[in-house]
Amino acid sequence: MTNRQASRTARKVALNILALGSRRGMEHILPPGIAESTAELLVASGVAGPGTIRFARTRMAVAIYLAFDWMMPGQFEAFAHRKAFCERQVRKGIEARARQVLVLGAGYDTLGWRLAPEFEEVGFFEIDQPATARLKSKGIEAMGPRPNLHLLSQDLGERSLIEVLGSNEAWDMTAPSVIVAEGLLMYLAPEAVESLLRRCAAVCGTGSRLAFSYVGRLPDGRPDGGPRTGMLLEILRRSGEPWLWGIQPSELGRFLEEHAWNIDPRQTIGSTRKGIEYFGVAVR
Repeated sequence: MTNRQASRTARKVALNILALGSRRGMEHILPPGIAESTAELLVASGVAGPGTIRFARTRMAVAIYLAFDWMMPGQFEAFAHRKAFCERQVRKGIEARARQVLVLGAGYDTLGWRLAPEFEEVGFFEIDQPATARLKSKGIEAMGPRPNLHLLSQDLGERSLIEVLGSNEAWDMTAPSVIVAEGLLMYLAPEAVESLLRRCAAVCGTGSRLAFSYVGRLPDGRPDGGPRTGMLLEILRRSGEPWLWGIQPSELGRFLEEHAWNIDPRQTIGSTRKGIEYFGVAVR
């Protein structure tokens, strides 16, 4: 993936949410309104047409997703749990007086758009690479922009998070914040993960929290993609969006401490695992 090419993974995840939204029982897991707003965003942004949206909601589409679960067991439904987990952490952070929310690599997620009217006193910020952010902005403009939702188009490989937010008058570098890194860390090189954690800590105040998902690491150092890791990693490499980082849950606490964060004492070290991903919460 390059800055000239919108993320295929972001589109895939969004269509996955639509399929999940059509499956019985998922209404008890998915955040309210997420499937409907995602469909609206995909069409308004031009990322997917009405025909694609209709198909994503059919039994056949669900069956196709389930068929691919042989490669990553449980991962289809894991996307629903991941969305619900991140939204819970954002709400908990706001209840604990967080005044701003930052979603890194937001893709076509609608959390900020959906929650901004409910929490008018909270600033919602999203950062994504330019090609994806451009389409997202087009869709949000058509859906109806929120005055407290800020979409930032920036490649964090070219300009640091500290520079991006430090130059934004709406962002307070000292305020308690919630930062979301959903489905992001596995795509970063180890040194980039370490740098991102330190920079996240530098742009927010005491009492902030970081909600994230991650994958484990195999003994040979490769990210753990489940029982067919080799095949999965090769597919991702060829698609131009390879997985580069993973960590064992038992090592996470020390790793976070070395990079300016701590495991939330109210969470277990490994937190929750769904599909092949773990969910974690760090605080500072």
